Amino acid sequence: MKFFHALSLLLSLSVALGAMRAADAPVRPKQDANGNPIRYAATGHASNYDEAKVGNYTLPDPLVFRSGEKVRDAAAWTNRRRPEIVKLYEDEIFGRVPATAPKARVEVIEAGTSVLDGAATRKHLVVRFGDKADGPKVNVVVYLPAKATPQAPVPLLLHTVFFGGLPSATPAEAPAGSPKAPPRETGPVADFIARGYAYATFRYTEIEGDRADTSLAGVRRLALAAGQEKPASGEWGTIAAWAWGTGRVLDALAADRAIDARRVGFIGHSRLGKTALWAGATDARIAVVFASCSGELGASLARRDYGESLDDVAANFPWWFTDRFQKFAGRWNDMPVDSHLLIALSAPRPVFVTGGTQDQWADPRGEFLAEVAAGPVYRLLGKKDLGTDQLPALDVPLIAGDLGFLYHTGGHTIAPGDWAAFLEFAGRTLRPMP
Repeated sequence: MKFFHALSLLLSLSVALGAMRAADAPVRPKQDANGNPIRYAATGHASNYDEAKVGNYTLPDPLVFRSGEKVRDAAAWTNRRRPEIVKLYEDEIFGRVPATAPKARVEVIEAGTSVLDGAATRKHLVVRFGDKADGPKVNVVVYLPAKATPQAPVPLLLHTVFFGGLPSATPAEAPAGSPKAPPRETGPVADFIARGYAYATFRYTEIEGDRADTSLAGVRRLALAAGQEKPASGEWGTIAAWAWGTGRVLDALAADRAIDARRVGFIGHSRLGKTALWAGATDARIAVVFASCSGELGASLARRDYGESLDDVAANFPWWFTDRFQKFAGRWNDMPVDSHLLIALSAPRPVFVTGGTQDQWADPRGEFLAEVAAGPVYRLLGKKDLGTDQLPALDVPLIAGDLGFLYHTGGHTIAPGDWAAFLEFAGRTLRPMP
């Protein structure tokens, strides 16, 4: 009994000492003075929102090959440097799509319902992956201007959403944990139709999940060989899977001859803005990219120590990337790419980027600077860059060139002014006929 009494005293003392140490430990704030979130990565890095502490960094030159040779003309960019950058992203960041990626087939479940007081026709397609009835499927709802015909096809605005896409007569089943009343994510639909655009939405998690326990439940699982439990080293993370799935959605919509699949604007917000940038880099059918508030590993510069860091993303969302990406945590400057190169991969096609004053986590200034750094590629290809290296005034869009930027007053969202500026920016390329 004396032994157990002594053991109990030791345990009590240990608990008390632990409590004392915890009480003495410095309190780590969860927000800065302006309400910006502070995260503490396993690498020891804490979120920074002070421009004076951003630090020095050197970006990879988009017009210099890995060998050190300079890119001297448009042909060298298109035929050699661009493929080199794409491969770096496939090898080290997003991962390559495996040859075993599943086949897709399309089912039409609503063919032509009149909506918007007769101004548009609604169609609902289901893109099914694999050969099993219970396999992954993506619900695609599209509104077409009533006047769209095979003889007069219209451009398409394709929008990947979290929950709140276009309504359908046959609503898709909501995934577990989704809000009962999804927030409205669609843009000004009636305006799109009046301007002469088709507009389609689909939910990204119907391609592949976006949690630790669901990120291998969709198309990536179908690509696994017998006995394989996860993608092979260097194969796709979920961002690459979502971008690949976007291509299959576009395949399905392109089969409609009333849609001009050569004139497509692709829209994504937050992590889906990252997806939009990678989809634009890998699918030339996307004529204009709109990456809203895409932040770290999207449009904002990873080497710039501001807001969300590469360390945060690597720790919290490892499934977004190939397994090889993890080695860059705490070693940002070792990464062979940065977001200006991701943006430049869409050149000469236009890219529109936005950020918000209340979304410093996504580093809007870093997004702007990435577009500035992508400018030399656009100029090499005979296109117009942003036209300035100075951050514009709030709510004043820079949309005169082939790179567009808008810093809106507000938070992590696509604001009404963003939609208006995007339509003006994209219209020069997509050329809708109202």
